[in-house]
Amino acid sequence: MGAEREAQACAAFYEALGMGPAVLPCLRCLRQFAGSTTKRCKDKHLEEALLLSRALSKALQVLSEAEARPLLRCILAFQMEATSSSSSFQKLEQIVTQLAVGKEAMLAQEVGTLLAGLAPQGEVLSPENLQSVCMFLEESSLGRKHWQQNLALLLQRLATTLGWVLQSQPAPSSTWGYLVIKACLQLFQTLPMDMAPLVWTAAGKSEALQSLLGLLLEVAWGKALSKDTRLLAGTALSMLVNTAPQPERGASAMLALFQLPDQGTGELTFGELVVDVPLVLEPDGLQKLVFTRGLLTCCKIDILSCQLESFTHQACLLLDVVFPAVCALSKEQKDCHYYCFQACVLWLQRLRESLPAVWHLRGARVLAPHAKLLQQLTQLVWDNAETLVEGVSEFIHSSFRVLLEIYHLECQHFQDQERALYQQMLHRVVSMPWQIKARYVPLCAIIPYVGSQQVLDTYPDLPQHLLSCLSTNHLCPAATEVYKALVQQQCAEWQEGQQGTGAALAEQWALCWLPLLSQALRSPLPILHSNAANHLLTWTLRQIPAAQALLAAQFGSRDTASLRAWVSLLKVQKSLAGALPLQGEALERLSCCLGAREEGVRLAALSLLCCSPSTNRPLSGTEVQLLRRFLPLNLSCDSSSFRQLLQAAVRKALVRLRDSSLALLRGRAPRGTEPAEGEEQLTQAVGFVEWLLQLSITSLGPGSNYQRKKTAVLLLAAVLETCTDTWSPDRKKGQPPRTMATLLNYARQKGCWDFFSQPNLLVLLSCLQDSTNEIRDLASDLLVRYFPATFPEPIALALFQLAQDALGSPRVQEAEAGAMLMKTILQKADSSTMKSLALEAAAAPALPSQGLCFAQHLLHMLQAQYSVARQDLLRAAATAPMHGAITALRRCLLQVPKVATSMRAAELAESWQELLTGLVTTVRDITSFLLGALQSQQGPGTAEQAAAPSFADMGNAIGSLIMLGKGRGQEEEEEEDSVLLSEEHSLILTCCWVSVKEIGLLLGGLAEVLLAQPVAAGSGPLLPLPTLQVATKVFQEILLRCRHWGAVEGCSVGFTKFCAALLNHPDAELRAIPQSVLEQGLEALSGPRSSSITRRAAGFPMLFLCIVSGEAAAQARPLLTRCIQTLLALATTALPQHWDQTLDLPQVCALHVLQTLVRGAGLGTALLRHTVPMVALALRGLGSPCWAMRNAAIQLFSALTARLMGPQRSRGEGCPAEGVSLQAFLGQHPQLSTVLLAELEAATGPTAGGHRLHPALHAVLTLLAQLQPGTDDPGSPSAHFLEPLLGLAGSPFYAVRAMAAKALVPVVPPPQRLGLLLQLAQQLPTAPECVCSHNTLHGHLLQMQALLVPAVGTKRLLAEALRPLALQLEARGWLLTPAQRCPLIRAAFLQVLALIPTSLSPGFTQSIHDAISAELGSLPPAAKPGCAEQQVGLAVLHQSMARFVCSEAARLAAGEWIGAACSLLRQPNPDVRLAILSWVLAREGGTPEELEKALGLTLLESLQSVLRERRDKEFLRLYLEALLHLCRDPLAWSQEASCRLRGSSAACLEMLLHMVEAECPGPDLLFQALCAASLLLAHWFGDEDSLLVERWCTALEECSQSASSELLRLAAARSLQTAGASVVQQSLRAACPSLAPLALRLINVGIHLLQDEEREVRHEASVFASLLQHHPRELLQGSCIFVQDTMGLQVLLQLLLEEFGELPETFDLLLRHLPILDLRGIVEGLEASKAVSLYKEDEPNVFAEPAILAWQLLPVMLQVLEKMPAGGPLHASALRWLLAMGPSVLRDLQYCKHCWSQGATASWGMKALGCAKLHTAVAVLLVRARLVVQLLQVLGGVTTVPELGCSAQELEQELVLVQKLLQQHGLAPGPSQGNALGKLASLSGAA
Repeated sequence: MGAEREAQACAAFYEALGMGPAVLPCLRCLRQFAGSTTKRCKDKHLEEALLLSRALSKALQVLSEAEARPLLRCILAFQMEATSSSSSFQKLEQIVTQLAVGKEAMLAQEVGTLLAGLAPQGEVLSPENLQSVCMFLEESSLGRKHWQQNLALLLQRLATTLGWVLQSQPAPSSTWGYLVIKACLQLFQTLPMDMAPLVWTAAGKSEALQSLLGLLLEVAWGKALSKDTRLLAGTALSMLVNTAPQPERGASAMLALFQLPDQGTGELTFGELVVDVPLVLEPDGLQKLVFTRGLLTCCKIDILSCQLESFTHQACLLLDVVFPAVCALSKEQKDCHYYCFQACVLWLQRLRESLPAVWHLRGARVLAPHAKLLQQLTQLVWDNAETLVEGVSEFIHSSFRVLLEIYHLECQHFQDQERALYQQMLHRVVSMPWQIKARYVPLCAIIPYVGSQQVLDTYPDLPQHLLSCLSTNHLCPAATEVYKALVQQQCAEWQEGQQGTGAALAEQWALCWLPLLSQALRSPLPILHSNAANHLLTWTLRQIPAAQALLAAQFGSRDTASLRAWVSLLKVQKSLAGALPLQGEALERLSCCLGAREEGVRLAALSLLCCSPSTNRPLSGTEVQLLRRFLPLNLSCDSSSFRQLLQAAVRKALVRLRDSSLALLRGRAPRGTEPAEGEEQLTQAVGFVEWLLQLSITSLGPGSNYQRKKTAVLLLAAVLETCTDTWSPDRKKGQPPRTMATLLNYARQKGCWDFFSQPNLLVLLSCLQDSTNEIRDLASDLLVRYFPATFPEPIALALFQLAQDALGSPRVQEAEAGAMLMKTILQKADSSTMKSLALEAAAAPALPSQGLCFAQHLLHMLQAQYSVARQDLLRAAATAPMHGAITALRRCLLQVPKVATSMRAAELAESWQELLTGLVTTVRDITSFLLGALQSQQGPGTAEQAAAPSFADMGNAIGSLIMLGKGRGQEEEEEEDSVLLSEEHSLILTCCWVSVKEIGLLLGGLAEVLLAQPVAAGSGPLLPLPTLQVATKVFQEILLRCRHWGAVEGCSVGFTKFCAALLNHPDAELRAIPQSVLEQGLEALSGPRSSSITRRAAGFPMLFLCIVSGEAAAQARPLLTRCIQTLLALATTALPQHWDQTLDLPQVCALHVLQTLVRGAGLGTALLRHTVPMVALALRGLGSPCWAMRNAAIQLFSALTARLMGPQRSRGEGCPAEGVSLQAFLGQHPQLSTVLLAELEAATGPTAGGHRLHPALHAVLTLLAQLQPGTDDPGSPSAHFLEPLLGLAGSPFYAVRAMAAKALVPVVPPPQRLGLLLQLAQQLPTAPECVCSHNTLHGHLLQMQALLVPAVGTKRLLAEALRPLALQLEARGWLLTPAQRCPLIRAAFLQVLALIPTSLSPGFTQSIHDAISAELGSLPPAAKPGCAEQQVGLAVLHQSMARFVCSEAARLAAGEWIGAACSLLRQPNPDVRLAILSWVLAREGGTPEELEKALGLTLLESLQSVLRERRDKEFLRLYLEALLHLCRDPLAWSQEASCRLRGSSAACLEMLLHMVEAECPGPDLLFQALCAASLLLAHWFGDEDSLLVERWCTALEECSQSASSELLRLAAARSLQTAGASVVQQSLRAACPSLAPLALRLINVGIHLLQDEEREVRHEASVFASLLQHHPRELLQGSCIFVQDTMGLQVLLQLLLEEFGELPETFDLLLRHLPILDLRGIVEGLEASKAVSLYKEDEPNVFAEPAILAWQLLPVMLQVLEKMPAGGPLHASALRWLLAMGPSVLRDLQYCKHCWSQGATASWGMKALGCAKLHTAVAVLLVRARLVVQLLQVLGGVTTVPELGCSAQELEQELVLVQKLLQQHGLAPGPSQGNALGKLASLSGAA
């Protein structure tokens, strides 16, 4: 604290001098700057100090030097402590310069004195001193002058320091060495004129600099472990070269550096300096990158481009030395891809800068058309473009852009008009598959040079491919840039050609791009729509505003896609224009969008409401009204992304309300506001925030489901973040405005915005008891961040008792909730609160730290629980498991800031050290005890092996523990063995595994936090070496003896942190601990194995992964290299001649460890250099005679494949990896080509003893098949794979032939595809006698099929281009006839023909038709499906023929082909019928209406016979599914369809209902049967069929129950939308009143299904509500917009009220939705505090919210009672209910008043806060009470109810009193909150 002492002395000096008022404010700001911890606060205080210094400067000018010196010295002291921040240092430099005006000499003297103290004679510079040296060199002119005068001393100190650092090797994470080299670099850069004589003249030669040069070379050669340090050394050496007086001398010195790797040992002459070449035992090749990157980063142009004297030709460094190095780097350095990319781009940039000099030197073009340099450079750039490296996209783009710019400059300079490179690059781009990202980057760069039209002409598929890219995340940015480049180029060309208006420009744009953008915006794919709207639409409308009208015309319809696109268009328009009037049709459409079923549409509409370019633009009244309608209906959405986006949108609206209100209060009305509207807008803003607060609080009760609570807590966070004045120093954005207090005072004067009231506090405290981490964490964060600093003492005491009880719960969720409670209590407690808590005696509050006191208490609790466990583990697991206390310790020690501050206090270090040592010792004892309890100790050596107990051992051990535990209490008879674990088993397992997992997380977190912080002065480390060694043993014990994967994963996370903290620590002893554990592990792995494979530890491989993952990513990773080399050597060791297959072989274990390392996410690209030997090892292991070796090898190969291919980005499984061509893949791993080719050649070569399957062949083929085809490059390494893969066509194994065909696709570049297809077609036999091998023939057909599939649907291979291929195939048409006796060959040939139907001649197509008719027309009926064909493959042929007929019918829409398809569907052969049904279901679209209609009619016609037979359930399921698919559109149901069904509809419906009611065919068939019955019922039922309708309704009721399977509930929902709306509409007509009870039952089913826990079920049920929304008496056709499920629920309730409100059944139906709960029993259960069982009874429907539903039903039932006619059936029904329920309602109200009026917080009140059943019971009670009051008021004096004993007024007063009382205890919504919930029912019609 030198600066602080200087500030104190300075303040005292100037106060004595009488200048305190002038100086002290500036000093105060500087002291606040030094005390701040966040950059924002530091900058703020420095700005204030700078302003004050300007005024103070004049006062200092009149003072003497002695009087001004203290202030300058003080500011310099602050500057010395700010050297870690360049911006702070610069501001302090401005301050000190400002104050030293006129006293510059004195300031220079003070700076010199200060800096002289940094480099005393013979001492090593500390990192802080080095930082000061660097900063004063870089930012201070006086500092540079001082070092210029003391250059020799500084060089000597730098050399001494660097030598010491290299010799002592501090921690890998240390920046010591980096700072030394940074100081050297800045010294060479800032003082070049002073450095030059020391290097380049014999007279000025510096021994210190010579020593420093040698040390820099050692660093570059690898003596420093840090990669960044080595790279910086290369830059420093290049900067030293820049000091050369002549460029030739600098180039010569640099050439000598580049030649060092080939020179070996010797001397290096660098100017006049001579140093020994460093000797490196294990060179890693990185030195070449070090020199290359350093030279390209900063070397002068004249040095790079001057002629090298030692070369015979006109050579220079840039072209002849550096470029070969760059090319070599791209092939060699697999773990430095980023820097290699950077070097390539830097080389291109330096070439562009030095082009004139290079032209002058060479006298000719550098990139001549056929020059080798151009070929190498383009190949290098293309190879880089296809490399899978993250974060280098800008490098790739720059490389193409700069290359083309260089080429363009050369063509201009040498007047070359051909410019062939452009065409070559464009054709190469077009020849690549669209999935490869590398095609779009060069395309973007080449557009300005060739023009837009040539690009579109050469690449006609571009718009469609851009559309595909927009739906693929990693391709979207590149595709967006291509679109922008093309449109910009087109606009420039159009404007240059014709001076048109904006409308004309938009018309030109629309011709090319309107279909693309319209299709993307209308797409149902969220990713495609979002990317198009965010990346294309906004940019397009900025460039071409007139395009908005053209787009709007595309989205005028009312379908979902149009609405989604329309809203997105309006949002962009609003963001550009600033405001958007909402009225008329636009408002109506927006309201529809806000209630739409699709989340994307609703979110887009919400975002449109909330967004604005200006944050102080107020929300209009319409926008606020729409938000009030929207938010309550969207709280229970179960999409996480929806909730996050909802919160973000609401936050924007709140910011607008806040900022506009503040502007009004300041008297500045925001834009768009009339002066008279100000007060109204303020009231509206305050009211909306208050409403949102109440809505959020009400929705946070335990009676709400997870979705509602998560949304509510996010909304509450948005409210508190936006509308409070809480300052969060750690946040850069979102801080409250300075004038926020003004708005808060205004709102509180209005009686609003009481954010921190006790009811709100209690509601958030109830969230701390939630069963999910997300709710608990968010609630705790809100309590800590925004609520007052301490809890009220009664609440704190009750909360602490609740936390104590929860920590003793065996349920993991409750124990975790207890830990969160403990953490929150600690954060919200002060000293008085701590004194009142009942802490352990030994942890008395007399301790000086609250955190230490709390930790002591938790540790004593843990030790007490451990003591209980040692006596009786079963009892401990049930009543005092240890995992809760361990979790609480982890959260309190690691996640509470004031605990971390306490740990850093020197006076508490000893106490903390004692506690932590005791904690580590305790968890060691617990770990040993728990693992020992689960392990039947088999002998003394068991624990020494990497082995765990078998499951049988654990079962026996747990059984013994249970018997011991039960023997202590009651005697019980032995239970029969069960396949299910008993609760006692589960209790012990949960206690053991969760405790072990938490111990691992705790120890890892402690090491991570405590080892990183500096040791307090005068005290030892908080975790001394013995304690860390104990922790290491704990980790080893867990990982080597654990069988539970969850525990292993948790422990692994902790052990990784533990190892990382140790490996990056400056203490060498600590760094040696992980290395020692690794060596022990490798030794145990290599030693003889005596453990069974059933005792293999799950954590043994993780032990190695954790250690090597802890190494710093920027280092050389020696532990990883050592580990992998040892494992490879062990895995390749030959197996013993006789091995026991029950024992765990070391070779197998080595393979498993390697697989774990490969799958480890933390190692990243560090494994790439080891992939080739691991691939070779895996392929070799596949041929092992040992099954365990083969199993481990295939797992390793799978992991390697995933690592080599990069992350899977495909939407579908099994798709080729996008962006990886075979050529690029082999370019990244050139040695892998040899390995893969060797396996292929071994498989295709001759083998003795006939054909046999090569073990590794399938793995190699699978790897190749996942790649993409590359470019047409003659020298491509992929060309070598062609011949072996073609040879595999003759394999006798079908699987090999099929996979070889797939693997052939990436080997053949697209331009060569047609030629190979012709070649393969010509090899097909022209006659039966020409067949040499059926296998080869079949293989060739499979290869042709594989090559044709990628071209289907593109313009690349047009019908004319494929005509030669078609001619060859037509000449071999006999392959389809019975003359070819192999059905599989005939099927394969037909599948090839099916891929090129447009290229076949009409005559040949007719011959195919005839052949199929002849083949399928003579099929006999089959007795059993699948057994009709006697010949192998005949069923495949028949199915292929059937699919071909259907495809041709869909393509041609010709009557002949459609008739053939329908006739095949009538055939009795099941294979053919199954093929057609499967084809129908597989079609995603594009089937002609005529074909769908014909097939649907055929299915209807045969329905009765199929249902009568129903022998094959799978066929019947497909049949019904196809029927439903073809009849999915109600509008398509024709009169002809009804005619086909006439006479059989009732029978079909009867059979389908019987199947649903009486048979058990399985849920899949039941689903189709119920939906098919609903389809028939919807289109054919009358009054005489009411019994069938009733049976159908009963079936729906049964299937919709929560206990039914998800599939049946979905069937009920879909059936409801199919026929339910028709039944309801029929019942509302005067002719069908008898259907009213059935309609009520159907509406009730809909209400149930709209609360289903599955989203799909709710969505299907919402369609039913949507059909009834606007005109329930009429069936809406086509124009219906489907509403969301919550709105659908309100629609049904409104329908009940309006259409069925007078029926007594309606009131009874609504009452059935109010659950009957025993309120008194629930409260007594809470008071009793019974023992908690491990398992909590699951709710049948976790989404249902009875409490919320009760409040939603209340207004509907109140209106039903209000409209009730006197004397009617409804009146009688309501009176009966009143007599039955009224007395119990009154009793429960009085019981609530009795319980909660006595203050329940001390005993069970906190438990009551988190009890969902109690909240539901209270809510239902209040709703029932409100109904009783209403009913009494309606009855008035007509009817008396003596059983109640009170009037309506008295009961209402009692209800209000109880409700207020419950609200004070957080158990019931207040009047305004209840109103917010109740109004939900009235919002449905508004939107």
